[in-house]
Amino acid sequence: MSVPAWQKSSYCAQGNSCVHVAADQGSIVLTESGDPGGAILRTSPTALAALIRTVKETQARG
Repeated sequence: MSVPAWQKSSYCAQGNSCVHVAADQGSIVLTESGDPGGAILRTSPTALAALIRTVKETQARG
């Protein structure tokens, strides 16, 4: 298994409270910056886009 090229959001402050994201063999993988070798969540680009859209819509409604 190849090591993903992790990216951190430019909105993330310094420290260990961020989520890292990477593309890996057609999937999106996420991990916490405080423990990048720990749990890795794997999802599809479609599912991640739906989650982000839902969070944005919920946030906009207050």
